[in-house]
Amino acid sequence: MLALESITQILNNEYQIQMSQQFMLRALEVSRNALPACQPNPPVGCVLVKDGEIVSEGHTQAIGGNHAEVEALKAYNGDLSDVTAYVTLEPCSFVGRTPACAKTLVTCGIKKVVVAMLDPDPRNAGRGIDILKEGGVEVEIGLCGEEVSAFLTPYLGKS
Repeated sequence: MLALESITQILNNEYQIQMSQQFMLRALEVSRNALPACQPNPPVGCVLVKDGEIVSEGHTQAIGGNHAEVEALKAYNGDLSDVTAYVTLEPCSFVGRTPACAKTLVTCGIKKVVVAMLDPDPRNAGRGIDILKEGGVEVEIGLCGEEVSAFLTPYLGKS
């Protein structure tokens, strides 16, 4: 019986990984909608997932407008405590033309954020992750990182 339980657990874990990959790839797809209006900011996508279903999506708006995370949050009216955010690029940690997205995610009550890649911008560079973790948010980094990096890299370092 233990072997059957182990196999079931392995299959459940594999299913969860596949679903997470699909959610991140959807966030990547959504990020493409940001172009060209978002430039010089990078085209970032965010999907919010609850109970295995996408409940909201957002992408970076035109310069000075909302970032992907804020757009996704604005489009969802439910309880955020059981929602996971899948974001193609590390949430920003600094206030510029917009508030810091990492702080917004903490404040709104999201408990888990999955990030495809860290932001190499020296104003961020891991600080967004630190803010999330310090705020009690579970963070995963690197899901679909190669695919996202291949798309995002040409747009990084220009804002």
